Amino acid sequence: MLLSRIAQTSVALAATRSRLAKRALIADVLRDATADDVEIVVSYLSGSLRQRRTGLGWKSLQDLPEPAATPTLTVQQVDAAFDRIAALSGAGSVASRAGRVAELFAQATVEEQALLRGLIFSDLRQGALEAQVQEGLAAAFDVPLASVRRAAMLLSSTTAAAGLLVSGGADALDRVGLQVGTAVQPMLAASAPDVEGALAKTGLPAVVDYKLDGIRVQVHRNGDEVHIYTRSLDEITSRLPEVVDMVAGLPPDRLVLDGEVLALRPDGRPEAFQVTASRTATTLEAGSTAARTPLMVAFFDLLHVDGVDLLDRPLAERMAQMRAVLPAGLIVPRAVCDAVEEVGDLFVTAVAEGFEGVVVKNPASSYGAGRRDSSWVKLKPRHTFDLLVTAVEWGSGRREGWLSNLHLAARDPESGQLIMLGKTFKGLTDELLSWQTTHFLSLETRRTAGVVYVEPTTVVEIACDGLQASSRYPGGVALRFARVLRYRTDKRPDEADTIQTVKALGAG
Repeated sequence: MLLSRIAQTSVALAATRSRLAKRALIADVLRDATADDVEIVVSYLSGSLRQRRTGLGWKSLQDLPEPAATPTLTVQQVDAAFDRIAALSGAGSVASRAGRVAELFAQATVEEQALLRGLIFSDLRQGALEAQVQEGLAAAFDVPLASVRRAAMLLSSTTAAAGLLVSGGADALDRVGLQVGTAVQPMLAASAPDVEGALAKTGLPAVVDYKLDGIRVQVHRNGDEVHIYTRSLDEITSRLPEVVDMVAGLPPDRLVLDGEVLALRPDGRPEAFQVTASRTATTLEAGSTAARTPLMVAFFDLLHVDGVDLLDRPLAERMAQMRAVLPAGLIVPRAVCDAVEEVGDLFVTAVAEGFEGVVVKNPASSYGAGRRDSSWVKLKPRHTFDLLVTAVEWGSGRREGWLSNLHLAARDPESGQLIMLGKTFKGLTDELLSWQTTHFLSLETRRTAGVVYVEPTTVVEIACDGLQASSRYPGGVALRFARVLRYRTDKRPDEADTIQTVKALGAG
C-alpha cells in the first residue's frame, strides 16, 4: 500500500468529527491492506510508528529536502527506513541518522511529510486513536468489536491483533488467551469529584483500596522466570531485584499480578512520587543512593494463577484468590464498605496517612484490561488533571534564565486538537525549573521573544481549585489557581486527560 493512501486518510480523519465517519474511513483502508501491510497500516492510523524509539527529535527535522511531486513510497519502505534509523548508535550515528531522514523525506510528498512528522512525534492530530482503529478493524472484517479489543489487550498490541485477524480470521482472535510473560494492557480507573460521585458508578457494597502514589507494575512469574512491566508495557525487571526475589519466593509457580511499587520514608510513610520514579529509573548498583532507598510493593489484583485465567472472574473472587496465595503485607490496604459514610471515613484516613486517596471498585466487576472503566473510580482530595505542555515562557526576577510559566492543554479526542486551559508556574522548585528548562529546550519547535513552543508530548499533573468560565480560551473554561504537582514521565501523551474529562471533573 502506498503511504499516500494513509496520508490522505489522515487528512480526511482530521476534517470530520463524526465517529461513524472516522470508523468508515479507517475500515476502507484496512479492507485494502495486505497481510504484509496491515500491521504497519494499523500502527500509522493509530498515530505511531512501530519502532518505539528512533532517536529523532525536532532538531533532526529542521533542514529537510523539498517534498516529492508524486507519491512513490510504500508503507513497507517507510517501516524499513525507520527500522534502519532506530538501529543506528555510537560514533557517527547522529550524522547517519540525519542522512537517512533526509533520504526518506526527499521521497515524500507534502502530505506524506506532514504524516511522517506526526508519526515521529506521536502528534498526528487526526482525532483517530487506537480505540477508533479497533472499531475500524471490526467493521472492515465484520467481527465483534469486543473480540478485537480483547485480543489487542491480551497481545498488548492492536497491530498484532490485526495481523492475527487477517491471517486467521475471527476464530484466531477468539483463541487468544492471557500468556504469562506477555504484558497485558492495564485496567485504568475513571475519576469522580467526591464519594457520592464514585458510588454512583460502582454502587454499594464497594471495595475501597488505598491509592498508592508510585509506579504501576505488572509482574509475571513463569517458574523461575520473573518479568516486571510498567503501565506503558516497558520491561523494568532488572531495576527491581527485590520485587523479583519476593515474587520468586511465592508458592504458586505461575502468576500475573497487578500492583504498585513506591519508596518509603524511614517512618513508613510514602515518599514523593519523584523519589519512587528516580529509584525505578535505573538498574541498582551496590552502594548507590537507589540501593539505599527501600521499596514496598502492594498488589491490588491477580489476573492468573497456576494455569487459571481470572480476567473475567468477579473482583471479589480475585480478591479471595489473592488472600489465598499472597501474604497480607503484599496486598494493598483495602476494605469492603457497605455505606457511604464508611467510604468517606476510609478516604479521610488514607489521605491522613500520606496516601494519594482511594480507588472505589465494584466487587462484581471483571478486569477491564486496556480501557478506563467506571467499575474502578479514583478519588483524590483535590481536583487534579494530567495535562500536556504546549509552550513555556522564560522566567523573570529570580527565575530569569529558566523556562518557567507552563502553557497547559487537554486534547479533544474527536478533533485531535489541543485545547488550552491556562498557564502556571506555581509549585515549581528550583530543581524542577532547572530540569524543565533543559527538557523543554530539547523539545523546542519554535519561539517568540518570551515563549518557547514545544513538542506536546510531556504530561504534567496539575492541581487546581476547579474551573471557571473563560472567553479567553477556546474551550470556554480555564483552570482556577493551577499549580504543578509533578511530571508524569510514566505516562504517554495519549494518556493525558481529555477536555471532556477536565470539564466533567472540574464541574464537580
